[in-house]
Amino acid sequence: MDMVEICPCKHSQEPKTVRAHEVYPVMEKEGRTRLALIICNKEFDHLSEREGSENDILGMQGLLENLGYSVVIKKNLTALEMIMELKNFAARQEHQFSDSTFLVFMSHGTLDGICGRKHRDEEPDILPDDTIFQIFNNGSCHGLKDKPKVIITQACRGRGDGAVWVTDMGEALAWTCYQPLERYISSDAIKKTHIEKDFIAFKSSTPHNVSWRLNTEGSVFISQLTRYLGEYSCCHHLEEIFRKVQNAFEKPNAMIQMPTIERLSMTRYFYLFPGN
Repeated sequence: MDMVEICPCKHSQEPKTVRAHEVYPVMEKEGRTRLALIICNKEFDHLSEREGSENDILGMQGLLENLGYSVVIKKNLTALEMIMELKNFAARQEHQFSDSTFLVFMSHGTLDGICGRKHRDEEPDILPDDTIFQIFNNGSCHGLKDKPKVIITQACRGRGDGAVWVTDMGEALAWTCYQPLERYISSDAIKKTHIEKDFIAFKSSTPHNVSWRLNTEGSVFISQLTRYLGEYSCCHHLEEIFRKVQNAFEKPNAMIQMPTIERLSMTRYFYLFPGN
C-alpha cells in the first residue's frame, strides 16, 4: 500500500489564502464526509479474468483512505448494475458535507466504454462515459455541485498497441489503427448553472489502444497513479500530478500506453492537502 506524504501547514496556506480564488475550497477534516467509489470487474461470463486486479483495489483503496475518503467497493457488475450503484452513490447525503469525490473504474473496456460482467461482442454490456457524467452532473447530483469530481478509468479502449515506428527525422514508417440546445436551470431555481462542470477524467490509455496489466502485480497505470498521488498530493494540484504520471509513460518500452486527461471542466486547481 502506498503511503501518502502529509501536507505541511506552510504548503497548504499559500493556495488556501493568497490563491484562494484559483483553488477549490477544501473542507476541514472535522465534520467532513468524503466518499469515493471503486468499481472493479475481475470476473466475466465471456471474457478473461483480470488477474492482478485485487492489487489495484488494495492500492487505490489505501491511497484514497489516506487522502481522507471513505471508500465504497463494488465488484463484478453488469452495465445496468454499475448504473444502479452510481445512482445510489450520487444520492448519498454525505456529499453535502464533502468537498470532492473520486470514481474509480477497473475493467475490460472498448472504445465505447467500460465492459460489464456479461459483455461479449455479440451482446455488448457497456457502461458509456456519458452515462457516468450524466449521473454526476449538476442537474442530477446536487450534493457535488461546484465540487471536484475525479474519474479514474483502468480499461482498454481498443486493440491497438499505441505505437508507430518513425525515423530520426520523424517520418512515419508504419501506422496501425482500427480504423436544438436546451436550457438547464439549477434546482434551487433562480439562477442558471453549467450542467457539466468540475470534472476531470484520467484514463489509462489513448482511444483505440490497450492498457497493460501484470497478472501478479496489477495494472501499470494504477501502480504509477498511486505512487505519484501518494508522493505529490502534499504539494501539487491534481492536474500537475496527472501530468507526472503521463511523463512516466513518455518513453516507450515493451508495454506502451499513454494515459490521457479528458473531459476536463475544472475551473480551479484541486489540491488534496493530505492531513488537513
